[in-house]
Amino acid sequence: MDDEPLEQWAARREQRRPAPGERRAMPLGDDSERGSHVGPDAPRGIQEWDGHQWAPAGIAEDFTTAAAETGEDAMARAERVPLPKFGKLPARPEPWRPTEVFRRPAPPRS
Repeated sequence: MDDEPLEQWAARREQRRPAPGERRAMPLGDDSERGSHVGPDAPRGIQEWDGHQWAPAGIAEDFTTAAAETGEDAMARAERVPLPKFGKLPARPEPWRPTEVFRRPAPPRS
């Protein structure tokens, strides 16, 4: 297994972490990990990253209001996360070929 140096790992981790003061919107209720398309009219809690945890910062009436409140932060967070490198995929396997030669039987003689 190839281990990457600690400095590279720490730099990658720091790049993904939210900046202090960054905000996000979360649905209020029991199902806080739902997608934004589920219950768009439901109230949302606004959370702010203080450098160590997400702290409550306010409440929005619905998803549209919450997106207006946190829109810039969400886009900045999405741009910081790098896409996977496709060069690290394993090589494509060779197609399967039978080991024996297949011959079609001769047509029956009448």
